[in-house]
Formats: sequence, C-alpha cells, structure tokens
Amino acid sequence: MPSFDSTRGRFRLAEGHLAVLGHRIEGEDVPSELAEADRELREAGLTDQAGNLEFSLSPLVSTLRAPTVVLHVEALGEHGTLHHGVTIGDGYVYSHESWPGSVESEYVRLEPNMLVWALARMVNLQGEDTSEVATPVIEATMAVLDAGLDTLESLHDLTAEEGVDRIAEALKGAGLTRKSQLSTLAKLIAGMRSSWRMTAAWQGHNEGEPALQVRGFAVWDCGPLGYWHRELPAEPILPGQVDDTTPLKLVRADAKEVWRLITDLLPAGEEFATAPHAG
Repeated sequence: MPSFDSTRGRFRLAEGHLAVLGHRIEGEDVPSELAEADRELREAGLTDQAGNLEFSLSPLVSTLRAPTVVLHVEALGEHGTLHHGVTIGDGYVYSHESWPGSVESEYVRLEPNMLVWALARMVNLQGEDTSEVATPVIEATMAVLDAGLDTLESLHDLTAEEGVDRIAEALKGAGLTRKSQLSTLAKLIAGMRSSWRMTAAWQGHNEGEPALQVRGFAVWDCGPLGYWHRELPAEPILPGQVDDTTPLKLVRADAKEVWRLITDLLPAGEEFATAPHAG
C-alpha cells in the first residue's frame, strides 16, 4: 500500500501509483489495469475522490515528470537486484530506494548539498579497514568471470577455503593463469557482498547539438577485501555489447576513490544543453 510520512516528507509508492499520478496530473482517465493502484492512492489519502493530488505530492510528481538529471543505482546482492536513484528537477531533488520483496520504493526530498552523501549511502559506502590482496589489478575476460560465477551455487557444502579453491579451478580452466590474479579473483568472487553500477543521464550536447548524455561506473563491494572498480567493460554497457571475449579489468579502490567516482558522475554546468537564443 502507498503511504506518506509527514514527519520526514517520505512517500512509499510503486510504479503503478506513479503511473496513476501521471494520468491524474494530465487530467486523463486512469486505465482499467491501474484501477487497483488508483484505489490504493485514494485510501491512503494521497488523492481525493475527484483524483486531485494531496498537496505535498505535487513537488515529487513535477520532479519525476520533468527531470534535469536522473541518477540510477542498480545493486545486485543476496536478495536479487534492487533499483535506487536520485531525480533532480527544477527546484527539487528526490531520492528513491527500493526494498527486497517490496513493490514500493521510498521517495524522500533531498537538499542538493546532500546528493553525493545520499548516493554513497545507497551503495553502503564504508571506510572500513581492508585485508591485503596479492594484486590490486585483475585483467581477464568475461568468460573467465562467468566461469567463476557459475561455481557459486555448488559451494554450499564446502568450507570457505574449499570454495575459493573450487572457484580458482574454474578460473584457471577458463584461461586465467597468473597465480596472483587467480588467487585474488577467486577470493573476490567468493567474498563479494554486492556489485552495483551507477549511471547519470541528462540532456547535454554533442558537437553543439542537444543530445542525451549518459555516463556511469561499476563497483564490486567485497567486504574485507575492499572495493573494486570495474574499469572494463566500461559503463554504460549497451545490450549485446559484451561477450565471452570482452576484456575484464578490476582495480582496487578505497572508499575515498569511490566517493570521487560518485562526485565525478554528476554533470557540470557546461555539460548541459544550452537553450537556443531567440532570433
């Protein structure tokens, strides 16, 4: 069910609720397939019987409908893939975070100067102590990575050491032979807490013409083994762009470096499309 926390200006909304609000703000009839979401919004007091929006919803809906910058976080962990993000509009900034097993996401208004902090919190960025590794850089192929990942479901009855050995065997069989890289990658795959990628999209310019611009980066969070920036394949990855022969490059990064990557993701003023001058 959708809900609103007036003490912190928080909303819990699913995609269906947002679709209903879009129709309502345009003065359109709500399609029959969204009737249940429409009813839930009324029962939660977020719309009235006539379909008018609760006053506090208006800034959120206007921001989502006309974004200036959209930041998306796709995080893969033990409970599957979660989608979070931030939408920057004209005068307002809202974050949204999902929860495992829930169709609703939590939407919260942000102060612009808290933007990087909010994104860092979404990926659980921590400045904790990390263990030594045999090499800070791993270079292989996606076929090698897939071979290692394919072993994960068979590790349940093994000790941690046996599991790492099993992964290492698979990596070696797929062509990774350097001992330091073999050992480190096996430990990273076995100890990965989550992997995530963060992208930013905005209306920029290309050779003077308005054009959608997108950039991003991806990180492995391996707990005590630290953060690893996946430099290759580089984000954003388009469908069909990666195959078994695609190079894989992982570079160890500390929390400060990950913070810088998040900061650098945000477009600077000169990167936006400029409005055409009146003739």
